[in-house]
Amino acid sequence: MRDHPRGRRSERRVVSDKAETPFDSIEGSHEYVAMLAEALDEARRDVEAEIAAAERDRASRRKEAAFWCPISGQAEFHITSSRRILNDLRSLRRLLLAETRSAPLRKTKKGIATAEGA
Repeated sequence: MRDHPRGRRSERRVVSDKAETPFDSIEGSHEYVAMLAEALDEARRDVEAEIAAAERDRASRRKEAAFWCPISGQAEFHITSSRRILNDLRSLRRLLLAETRSAPLRKTKKGIATAEGA
């Protein structure tokens, strides 16, 4: 903490290149979503196995309870959408970084920096 000139304290934030959470990078987010998809698949298999076991045991109430387990197609839809969005973000980042590396910036008459050839 640093003393602020007007008597208030201000906190300096240091931006780090090091990822602290799974969502600090596109790759980390993609990995997290992949793990979430795996967990969803595992849960779905467990519910299907429970339904099959309840059918074998002729336990209709247990089968019905397992059938209503909240593992839905909507969750799978959202996981798939998230993966696609993260893939798009990663592609955009690669395109932008390749563009900025290949084309040095130049200033226009108005002082705006643009990529050469743009």
